[in-house]
Amino acid sequence: MARIAGVNIPAQKRVEVALTYLYGIGKTQAKLICGKVGIPLNRRVNQLTDDEVLRIREVIDRDYKVEGDLRRETAMSIKRLLDLGCYRGLRHRRGLPVRGQRTRSNARTRKGKSRAIAGKKKVTK
Repeated sequence: MARIAGVNIPAQKRVEVALTYLYGIGKTQAKLICGKVGIPLNRRVNQLTDDEVLRIREVIDRDYKVEGDLRRETAMSIKRLLDLGCYRGLRHRRGLPVRGQRTRSNARTRKGKSRAIAGKKKVTK
């Protein structure tokens, strides 16, 4: 099991897929990293040599912001919006969609489970 950026990546998966276990690296970035290091995409993590793992680790440390640093930066950006009191900050504070999505219907991921309104009765026709 290889450890990159403080995360144990699964040994049985292909390198391209295993790198996506790092926060901040998706499929496209994983392919680019494999290309820079010169590792075939169909290679498994348990087939990598120590030198190849070291080269992957160096490329990620040098060129990418991942895991703790990226999470901290994202949290600080949201905190800045909250402190400013701008529209996006208020939406974050209230737990509503930030990027202009409708809230009359949908938006349940952001708003949470729907709550019943006391005293409201359904109209029957």
